Amino acid sequence: MKIENKIISKESPVFFIAEIGINHNGSVDSAKKMIDMAVETGCDAVKFQKRTPEICVPEHQRNKLRDTPWGEMTYFDYKKKIEFGEKEYNEIDRYCKEKNILWTASTWDIPSLDFIEKFNVSFHKIASAKITDREMLEKIRDTGKPVVLSTGASTIDQIKKAVKIFQGNNEICLLHCNSGYPAKDEELNLNAIKTLQEEFPDLIIGYSGHEQGIAATLVAATLGAQVIERHITLDRTVWGTDQAASVEIQGLKRLMRDLRKLPIWLGTGEKIVYETEKKVMEKLRDKDTL
Repeated sequence: MKIENKIISKESPVFFIAEIGINHNGSVDSAKKMIDMAVETGCDAVKFQKRTPEICVPEHQRNKLRDTPWGEMTYFDYKKKIEFGEKEYNEIDRYCKEKNILWTASTWDIPSLDFIEKFNVSFHKIASAKITDREMLEKIRDTGKPVVLSTGASTIDQIKKAVKIFQGNNEICLLHCNSGYPAKDEELNLNAIKTLQEEFPDLIIGYSGHEQGIAATLVAATLGAQVIERHITLDRTVWGTDQAASVEIQGLKRLMRDLRKLPIWLGTGEKIVYETEKKVMEKLRDKDTL
């Protein structure tokens, strides 16, 4: 699989998507700081979310009141307030090009997809919630661009139906995912990465993590996840639905450091006696009687 000039394969380093999502809370300055986080730590791409509130917010939810950092407001007004428009995305596009990092956005409705397509993003990320939305999948298929598809709360049968829409037209990556925010340890089910590898041997398999901490993400990479997606934030205590399942700068630094070291740690699998070991054995092994 290829995204821009980056090859994703079993031999390549993990392709890391830092999801900013809606953790910016409507602030372009906050979004830029998180882009800087991603650049500083060596992430490959940043990802946002794009919705049309008039389409995506159900009628029965619109007038529910919520306490927000901007005071009490309806859920509909809140969703509109945190949504970036053309001005904001023009600046995001400019800034990511300046910082030489890829960006994309998971889109939750057709007008949002048409909007994001205007920026000629390199690939499309499909959220778990949209995996059964045939109209959306077909519209993304028709762009011909690489697809990264999250599989949270989905059955193998649903995943197969979604994959069938794209096969022969798009390069595809499937991300194992648990859709809880934050996901419970006992529900991460990381061995499902191996299940997806067996069910879809010709596809790139990765992991989208919503858990707290970074250890499980490293395990996912050890199991063969070739694309990793994690939410990032400036401060996990900031108001917002996704903040608790996100990684701050220090955690992101450690995670990226260890992901890059992982191939070195795993090695080739060949059992080797290293020169450093021979020197130790000269001291400790007084005879060889085998």
